[in-house]
Amino acid sequence: MSPARALDPKLFDATVAAVALFGGPDHLLIYVNAAYKRMLGVRPLRRPAREAYPEPAAERFLSVLDDVLTTGRPRQLTESLLPVPGGPEEVRHFVSSCTPVATPVGDGVLVVTLETTAETRALQRFEALVTAVSQMVWVVRANGHVEEIVPGWEKLTGAPLPVREGGDMYAHVHPRDRQALVDAWRSARDRRPPEIQQNTFRLRTADGSYRHMATRCVPIVRDGRADEWIAATVDIEDTWGAELREHLLARVAQASGGGLETAFAAVVESVVPELADACVILLLSHEEWPLPEHATVTARRVASATRPGLPPAPAPMGQSVTVTPVMREVLEGREPRTFRLPADGRIPPGLVPEVTERWLTASGATSMTLVPLVVDDIVLGYATTATSGDTPVPEPADVELLREVLHHAQRPIRKVLDLQQARRTALRLQRAQLTRPPEVPGAVLAARYQPASPANEIGGDWYDAITLPNGTLVLDIGDVAGHDLGAATVMGQMRSMLRALAWNKGPDCTPAAVLAMLDDAAEGLDVGSFTTVVHTHLHRCPDGTWWMTWSNAGHPPPLLIPARGEPRFLEGGGEDPPLCVAPELPRTTHTHALAPGDTLLQYTDGLIETPGTSLDTGQRRLLRAAALHRDEALPDLLRLLQDLSDHRDDTAMIAFRAETVVRDR
Repeated sequence: MSPARALDPKLFDATVAAVALFGGPDHLLIYVNAAYKRMLGVRPLRRPAREAYPEPAAERFLSVLDDVLTTGRPRQLTESLLPVPGGPEEVRHFVSSCTPVATPVGDGVLVVTLETTAETRALQRFEALVTAVSQMVWVVRANGHVEEIVPGWEKLTGAPLPVREGGDMYAHVHPRDRQALVDAWRSARDRRPPEIQQNTFRLRTADGSYRHMATRCVPIVRDGRADEWIAATVDIEDTWGAELREHLLARVAQASGGGLETAFAAVVESVVPELADACVILLLSHEEWPLPEHATVTARRVASATRPGLPPAPAPMGQSVTVTPVMREVLEGREPRTFRLPADGRIPPGLVPEVTERWLTASGATSMTLVPLVVDDIVLGYATTATSGDTPVPEPADVELLREVLHHAQRPIRKVLDLQQARRTALRLQRAQLTRPPEVPGAVLAARYQPASPANEIGGDWYDAITLPNGTLVLDIGDVAGHDLGAATVMGQMRSMLRALAWNKGPDCTPAAVLAMLDDAAEGLDVGSFTTVVHTHLHRCPDGTWWMTWSNAGHPPPLLIPARGEPRFLEGGGEDPPLCVAPELPRTTHTHALAPGDTLLQYTDGLIETPGTSLDTGQRRLLRAAALHRDEALPDLLRLLQDLSDHRDDTAMIAFRAETVVRDR
């Protein structure tokens, strides 16, 4: 047989594939084409391969050349790694076909190389994505046939994956999520053009519990139709639980300034329907802990929520129930307990109050869970949750999540409780200061104080009325800036100093002089803050009229409701600045005569100020209301005028009416 004819490498000059020719036992690099130079850089010709490819990453490539030359059998080198010229830390991927050939210098190897860097990286990313994200990957064909690509169904559910999409598959889906998932799949399957479908649902696991799953189905479209779907499913139970907790905390934190009921309403609305079909939160009326052994303890319903389709829960606000012995046991133990309820709807006696028992029966409840509400090691109350119908009874993991949700709500709830305690303290302080007006011969007095409705609003409003030894009546109305316990405290100090100065200086000291002394004392003792006040002296004259002198320190003007004529404000030619602003400025005393039957009203700005409207608008509303109700008895007049307030700020009022007939007392 004649020797093999040497390969002419010029045949590969115009080939798009990278071609190199090696010859002899040292693998002399005889030839490379232009495509090879572009792909792998310029290599020195007529040099042994080890010199032409000195980089460590080429060692495997060189060993394959040795093997092909020794055995005479072709080899394919896949996933070979060679450095990018000029980029030593980056690598490129190649597939090389190595074939034995005859060369002008003896036996050799023809190497044809294709770069697969992009394809390799795409494959690596896909494999990493499937490994890191997807618990299960399967194909659903147009005829409903199901085939797993990445197994996981049987491990999760304890049952083989059904060979066809249908009832056997959906039987593992939570009853509350089943129909929505079926409808979504059918809609996506019939839609033209097909679109990516995403769903979240609960799947029953091998131990009977449920876990939240997320599935993303991508259509493989041929001729405008989805020939098959690639479905990737991931377990999102931990993520779902974390997002629920974050959602709950955000809602409760946002609502915590509005009151305890508002905060708990945010809790129950987040629990239902994710963790239960119904949730009711009750607060214990008994603050002593542990609970007295023989005392009857009640709990007040503060919030409730039920999923659609169930009877509404009993009215939560203002309704109290007696804590049953079973509930007391749970509260004493401070651990949640779940009670499976009989299918016949008969609730075990002594388990829940009668009103709750009726609701559980009407809703077809299958279970009830009691969770103590513990804040700062004190049991404040408890949450009652229920499942109904085909909703599975909660597993221990569900109950633990519910307890954790309530536990994480402690901080905003604690904030609400602290605000409520501060508010109660401030209100007690204010009410202690707001004494009942004295009885005055020839006149009638009435006063009213209304705190703001928001739980965190504690104002510094006050009124006062005292009678000096000579019979002069002193009226005060004032407002300390701020809405906290500090404002209420300063209010008490300013009120006490003002009445002490008025009493000590007597009727001969003008109202302006009294306010000037108060301003100086507050500044010198460093006990005051920005305060508005009207200080008034009323002296009864022999003819039944009353002589009124007053000084206004930045406060809304007094309102005169005359026995005859239209109501009007007693501006007095202007007002002086508030207290604790400029003590050195002089103050002014104004005068006016009140006829029998005239009514004088002094009030704080909460009565006339409404966000979004001008002060003039509020004053006009007050004038109209005063004219409408002028003939009412003073207590009724103040009650009716109180309706003008939007209750966002405290309101204090004190009214004086000169009697038309002087009566001896």
